[in-house]
Amino acid sequence: MPISFDTSGLQQVDSNSWGDPSTGDIVTMNYFDLVPDLPAPLEEVDLLRRGLAERSAESGCLIEAFIIWVDAVPALLRVEKLPMPNQQHGLVFAASIVVPKDRCSAAFQILCPETGTTGVREAVLMTQLGYENMFPPHPYAPGLSGRLPYNAADDMRWDDQFPDHPLTRARRWVARTVPTARLALGFAALPPFTGPLRT
Repeated sequence: MPISFDTSGLQQVDSNSWGDPSTGDIVTMNYFDLVPDLPAPLEEVDLLRRGLAERSAESGCLIEAFIIWVDAVPALLRVEKLPMPNQQHGLVFAASIVVPKDRCSAAFQILCPETGTTGVREAVLMTQLGYENMFPPHPYAPGLSGRLPYNAADDMRWDDQFPDHPLTRARRWVARTVPTARLALGFAALPPFTGPLRT
């Protein structure tokens, strides 16, 4: 794998995944030997964000997307929410970091499921903000309607109020893990991703 990062506190599940026994969170690492499936290059942030929001709307909702640096190489940080699989109640929050190159990419991500009583963060904040303020237009694609709504409760400013919420855990993992991530020299030196293949 062209990426390595600190996995302390996690239990290895297989060659490219780890689990947190205290939360049920799962961390995975992958390498894709094909042109990255991104709607735009990292330099075109507005176009990239809109395309990602539209894709995520099919199965869940894109919460936020940023360009960050992993071992001095530009990368995409994407935070999404998805319905829990198999008709279970609640949501899964996913934070993924993709390092795209011209003809391949490397990625690591965490999946943080809701457990116990679900929807507490949203319910508490609805009483604070009012229902009329809970569902603003998506900041990257106003007018977009997806499987899950964009929700004011997902804003990172509320994370301190809900330190054990899966979205907070996902962001905390990113903040802790990205500084420790290292790229293989050969992978880091590959040509940058310049955009999707044109057909």
